[in-house]
Amino acid sequence: MGWNSWNRFGTKIDERLVLETAEAMVSSGMRDAGYGYVVIDDGWMAPERDRNGDFVADPDKFPSGIKALADRIHALGLRFGIYTDAGTKTCQDLPASLGYEFRDARRFAEWGVDYVKVDWCHTDGMGPRGLYAKWALALHAARRPIVLSICEWGRARPWEWAGQLGHLWRTSWDIQPEWSSVLTILDRQAALHPFAGPDHWNDPDMLEVGNGDLTHEQSRAHLALWAILAAPLMAGNDLRTMSDEVREILTAPEIVAVDQDPVGRQGRLVRRGDDIDIWMRTRANGDRAIAALNRGSVAQEVGISLDEVGVAPGTNVRVRDLWKRNDVAQTRREIVIPTSANSATVLGLTSE
Repeated sequence: MGWNSWNRFGTKIDERLVLETAEAMVSSGMRDAGYGYVVIDDGWMAPERDRNGDFVADPDKFPSGIKALADRIHALGLRFGIYTDAGTKTCQDLPASLGYEFRDARRFAEWGVDYVKVDWCHTDGMGPRGLYAKWALALHAARRPIVLSICEWGRARPWEWAGQLGHLWRTSWDIQPEWSSVLTILDRQAALHPFAGPDHWNDPDMLEVGNGDLTHEQSRAHLALWAILAAPLMAGNDLRTMSDEVREILTAPEIVAVDQDPVGRQGRLVRRGDDIDIWMRTRANGDRAIAALNRGSVAQEVGISLDEVGVAPGTNVRVRDLWKRNDVAQTRREIVIPTSANSATVLGLTSE
């Protein structure tokens, strides 16, 4: 969990923005809700490496240097992440890491980096398994615990191999702050639940909550479905100016708790039809989290039998609304869920 600069700011990043964002993570309560990483994406590096071949931060954007920035973020009780690319240039045509993997990993460790996102631009003819394996070796040799975020957009089915190399891997192209983008990426996750678990996560990309034209209901559904997916929750909005409504979505304690459930079991699609998806995630204590996603333009009432979500017939089940944080029903047979258009109703089921 954390924040990444790309979705809201692109390459328009600098030292002041990153520090103000880190401070906002603390003051808004996001750090205490679990958002622990501050990650700068493409655009932080100078146009050339130094005479020794090392990365250099853009002196106009980061005049104090990356180590000083990392130190200040660590002092706030947060962790610091950075970006590079596996190819010849980054996606914004800045220096990348091909042939420099061990040097760059060592440099990142010296700076106090805790998380590295390695992108996949300018890699024509290259094999992702080999290059990311080299990155895994380089980070191990740097002798600092660093999360490796593999970002080759799901092109080579990374869920089948990346768990041996990194901690998370992108399963799709870049998300956009549009409802259609959220749904399209969600659909790509339906068959991937067998591949995720603690320290090896499918990554459907960063959150767009607070960006673009997503409505309140769409933003809540976006966060809730990512929680059902056990996805990394990387906010991508401007934390310094976000509304209370956006903050309350991002920090919703019972939704975040679903995402961070310690067993790490990714949810799965149980049923699809008539504009309604039923997603279910089994939690460490045996509870179930259910999301009834209404993809349509009208409200619907949805019935879910307990057996289709794996509850034995005749079991008494307590039903809890995870957004409202209160119990709403008890049942032995069927749950009836009201759903609004373009929204997700999210419930917790506890067998008694």
